[in-house]
Amino acid sequence: MSSPTGPAGLPVRMPRPRQSGRHRRPEPLAAPEGAPALVLAVPGEPSAAVRALAEELVSIARSELPGLQAAIGFLDGDDTEYLSLTGVLNEAAALRVERYELARAAGREVDEPAGPAAVVVPLMVGPDEALTVRIRQAVVDSGAPAELTDVLGPHPLLAEALHVRLSEAGLARADRARLFTVATAADGIVLATTGGAEAVQAAGITGMLLAARLAVPVMAAALDEEGSVAAVAAQLRGSGSAQLALAPYLVGPELGAGLLAAAGAADCPVAEPLGAYPAVGKLVLSQYMTLLGIAPQQAGTSVR
Repeated sequence: MSSPTGPAGLPVRMPRPRQSGRHRRPEPLAAPEGAPALVLAVPGEPSAAVRALAEELVSIARSELPGLQAAIGFLDGDDTEYLSLTGVLNEAAALRVERYELARAAGREVDEPAGPAAVVVPLMVGPDEALTVRIRQAVVDSGAPAELTDVLGPHPLLAEALHVRLSEAGLARADRARLFTVATAADGIVLATTGGAEAVQAAGITGMLLAARLAVPVMAAALDEEGSVAAVAAQLRGSGSAQLALAPYLVGPELGAGLLAAAGAADCPVAEPLGAYPAVGKLVLSQYMTLLGIAPQQAGTSVR
């Protein structure tokens, strides 16, 4: 059988035929046409570093779902250097109307816009009622048709991210293949979060997953409650842990100034916040897809 040839008689790489059968890979899909924008709601004081972090997370989400329209809205944005959440939602709603009108003007038969123009995903791993109230109010103030998702955690991928941050700080060693612990420099972990008692309780769920990975006790504490971190550290030491480490259960922007420094009173080394760890970006997309009823396997994404 002859094979196609290119210049100078060289063989041409032909596309592989689509695999058939129940074991074939699912075809990755782009975002559905007309899907609402994903708007990442970023708490905390805006800065260049925070914007770079948010942009990296949005880039991860876009890479997982091609065609995704995404934007960043700062809860404390000034609508000049840093766009506010309300302003971004207004833009999303106006853009949807503009696209509809352009399609009509071009003679296309399109339905009038319906459903949300945007899906707002809070950049928070755990509950924080004060921040959630402000995000809801920003959505209401915009007047835009938008839906608000839940926070990102608890989730096994966040336990993985915490493990990686601890290992990067030299506080835990991990197997290269699956990140399971081989030996750990810390024999007790203080999982530090913000948002009060509800946040501590939710962090405890991810803490159990982290404890299973590290095979050491993990206890959650509130950075924004005076004495909470020190009390949890004392409890861990009282139960036999001698070398403690503090793992911030936070992305980073929601971390108030000085909170980690104040936690230093517990006299233990501190890992970095979760930041733009890839799993965080995937969880942002997962919340968006879940609200819209898009199956992860259809979009080539998995957050298992």
